[in-house]
Amino acid sequence: MTSKQQEAVKKPMTGEEYLESLRDGREIWLHGEKVEDVTTHPAFRNSARSIARLYDALHDPEHKDILTRETDTGNGGYTQRFFRPDKTAEDLFKTRDAIAEWSRLTYGQMGRSPDYKASFLATLGANPEYYGKYEANARRWYKEAQENNYYFNHAIINPPVDRDKPIDEVKDVFIRCVGETEEGILVSGAKMVATGSALTNYNFIAHYGALPIPTEEYALVFVADMATPGIKLISRPSYELNAAVTGSPFDYPLSSRFDENDTVIVFDNALIPWENLLVYKDVEKANSFFAESGFLHRFTFHGVTRLAVKLDFISGLLMKALRANGTDKFRGVQANIGEVLAYRNMFWAMSDAMALNPNEGPNGTVLPNIDYGLSYRVFMSEGWPRVKDIIETVVAGSLIVQPSSANDFKNPELRPYIDKLYRGSNNIEAIEKIKVIKLLWDAIGTEFGGRHELYERNYSGNNENIRLENLVMAQQTGQATAYEKFAQECMDDYDLDGWVNPTWINPDDVNVTLKNKIKTTKN
Repeated sequence: MTSKQQEAVKKPMTGEEYLESLRDGREIWLHGEKVEDVTTHPAFRNSARSIARLYDALHDPEHKDILTRETDTGNGGYTQRFFRPDKTAEDLFKTRDAIAEWSRLTYGQMGRSPDYKASFLATLGANPEYYGKYEANARRWYKEAQENNYYFNHAIINPPVDRDKPIDEVKDVFIRCVGETEEGILVSGAKMVATGSALTNYNFIAHYGALPIPTEEYALVFVADMATPGIKLISRPSYELNAAVTGSPFDYPLSSRFDENDTVIVFDNALIPWENLLVYKDVEKANSFFAESGFLHRFTFHGVTRLAVKLDFISGLLMKALRANGTDKFRGVQANIGEVLAYRNMFWAMSDAMALNPNEGPNGTVLPNIDYGLSYRVFMSEGWPRVKDIIETVVAGSLIVQPSSANDFKNPELRPYIDKLYRGSNNIEAIEKIKVIKLLWDAIGTEFGGRHELYERNYSGNNENIRLENLVMAQQTGQATAYEKFAQECMDDYDLDGWVNPTWINPDDVNVTLKNKIKTTKN
């Protein structure tokens, strides 16, 4: 898109414009074949349309006022709220509601929606100076991404190859600069997990991990156009395709339209233009970027809000399933429903707290509260698996006792048996009960559901790091010292001889041990 065309943009992309933007010759591999067009291929087409639906909502009067606000780029348009930084807690709370509104359109199932990476893109506008000599690049990407609401993803984790070795000893796998040209740098290597990348316009590449970047050739933070020659995506199996081949929307209502797909993104001497670089040959900045850029505050804010929406959905679905089973009035079952609702309430409370108790950001902006964001990263990894465990326990065998497909209902010979044997309690007909059960099973038990558990456990960082970073943040902000000081205040109230704080009375007059000691001494 030319600069003149960019200036003419007044509104973000529509759904159709988004789909057209994906027809760019990108190189995606699935089952040994190159995918020609993700918008028509049965492995990706409905998931792409689920994203297109989000873009259309930006222009729909039913959603527009919640989702959008005016741009700050001077183009006279509007943008999805999370693509701009906030300056007050009130604005941040409204932005939270925009994240939730978009997430409801996918029932909380698509964690890598376009506003997920807006968590980073808005920081480019709030603090472009952070990028030093690449400040102009940060400003340009902030403007373009905000005006168009481009769909970005990120890939920041090294593949699980030779993790027992230093990064610079795995040069054939890990991302590094392999050359320079007048147009930019040449990059080779791979990153994971490039969730949703088959459907994105751009990918953001950086480093996150326990091992630090060792040398300048690995010190890279950049934006990659998904149509760049030399970039390949190697996809895992498509749950959308599997659903289309073996079932129907009735059988796989989530798999068949909300499969983000996860890929390994490969760079093979791919040219990254100079104007797409944000960090280059700066080892210190490449290693500290994750914590310092403001990205961590904002992506956890998006994550906890999306998970809260997902728990709204699963709570309602669980209650419908138990009513159909006729067990919804059992005390033990009700206690389990209450626990699921408690998780739901806790994550919404974290989302509220992140917005209403923000941290100070750069240049007059505010950032979602990082303490609550880091706590979310720990409890999300335990919360969703626990909810899944509760569902499997209280819905139990009903999750398995379901007809093989929608076709069973359409067979006149079989239908009378199904209507009788699969009917629900509370006058719920068989077709309605099975519709609920199949939806619930797709959420937790199919390959799609299993992937979601893995996603909630791991997507925000490895098991140790998400815990360790709570301590590191407390140490860096002085909170750890303050907590120790608080404990010391209690310890300073007394010594071996009793209270040193005159508020309290020593037990010299009643203490049996002390009296016996005095008596023994006199004798």
